[in-house]
Amino acid sequence: MTVSSHVLTLRKKHQELSEEIEEAQRGLATDDLHVTEMKKRKLKIKEEISRLQA
Repeated sequence: MTVSSHVLTLRKKHQELSEEIEEAQRGLATDDLHVTEMKKRKLKIKEEISRLQA
């Protein structure tokens, strides 16, 4: 896998997590711990993208 294709894959995962977080926050039975964990995963993906593009 090339770096650019890996970055594209990570961006897709990042976007999917963003959508999942938004959906969870709109829900009535939102588990704050679950949302926090998703946000941490999203941040790690963003950091990985930044590292690969440096």
